[in-house]
Amino acid sequence: MPKTTKTSKQKIDVAAQERKRYLLWSILTPLICVLIYSFWHYRTAIFYYNKALFSTDISTDKEKGRTKHDARNVFLMTEHDDKVFGIDVSQYQDKIIWQNVHTINERFVIDFVFVRATMGEQNVDKRFKENWEGVKEINKLRGAYHYFRPNENSTKQANNFIRVVKLNPGDLPPVLDIEEHPRNQSMENLKIGLKRWLTLIERHYKVKPILYSGDKYYTDFLEKEFSDYPLWIANYNFWTEDPKEHWDFWQFSEKGSVKGIKGYVDLNLYQHSIADLEALCVPYN
Repeated sequence: MPKTTKTSKQKIDVAAQERKRYLLWSILTPLICVLIYSFWHYRTAIFYYNKALFSTDISTDKEKGRTKHDARNVFLMTEHDDKVFGIDVSQYQDKIIWQNVHTINERFVIDFVFVRATMGEQNVDKRFKENWEGVKEINKLRGAYHYFRPNENSTKQANNFIRVVKLNPGDLPPVLDIEEHPRNQSMENLKIGLKRWLTLIERHYKVKPILYSGDKYYTDFLEKEFSDYPLWIANYNFWTEDPKEHWDFWQFSEKGSVKGIKGYVDLNLYQHSIADLEALCVPYN
């Protein structure tokens, strides 16, 4: 058997090194491209995060936290600046100075506001009346929502909402907010109760209600039976950048900044036009 010469060994070593370099660059090149694309794509968010982390004007952890949430919100709204933006409020926002409520982050116009009205069979949001009138005063599209309690009677819950909420032509449809799992009944029975609430409300107000839920809750339990209702989904995942086709409304943040509201507020977008949003409202005839 012939011996391998020093020259042939060198050639083998060079070939091995070339293969290693090729393998290294085959991994690094797409990684570098992804990093460059990600930096450019998330440049707005990166700017705000850097501001939150390093700015000498932001001194407290609370301020830094708020600025980081603003980063994602501004990024998403910039990406969807052709959409219609809105907020939803309840007594948890405390006293709202409605004459100051016009924009999100002082940049993006608010076109609609949902107000919590009722909860369960008997409860009424403590600030519903003042918030409901406040939205009217600033001339925004307004809608009312009911927080559904799975372990209470659905007919009584519908009657509670009807007793409290008087909708006018041009108001947004009523909203059913379902987030909890039932404790003393099956999910199938819960769906019957939800359908009953929606039917009673549609019959009373002469407009199809909107269904609100968490993204996973809706996908796991409700999508099959309730896909014919306008859908409002809560999904705060940072990496979710676009609403899915079957979402009409997307609650993309629970930590928004709006002048006139002291704390955080939920932010939403409607993924169609303002004309389409107005077409959903209570009819004038």
